[in-house]
Amino acid sequence: MKRAELYRVYRADRNDPRKMRVFAVVSRQALIDSGYATVVCAPVFSSYSGLATQVPVGVEEGLKHESAVHCDGLMSVPKSLLTDFVGSLKQDKLAVLDRALEVSLGLR
Repeated sequence: MKRAELYRVYRADRNDPRKMRVFAVVSRQALIDSGYATVVCAPVFSSYSGLATQVPVGVEEGLKHESAVHCDGLMSVPKSLLTDFVGSLKQDKLAVLDRALEVSLGLR
């Protein structure tokens, strides 16, 4: 598992009306490689509003349609649920993801 990879997860959040959702792994690689059981992920939704905390993704990243990573919805997801690999963000999209996370967390 690597940072910026996308995984299809079934029922990660009991409050989510969808039985399946794609998540982008956003934790630092050192945490991902550790024995820690969870990683921080951002959900992918089919809606994109153009907010600075959203990263547009789509077919190029392995999805079926245009969507967006929503960095305002970060959550801790057990690594054991991240088994259905979808795709990954390329370097240019990773830079956009990093910026969206900075905005979401108020780091700048």
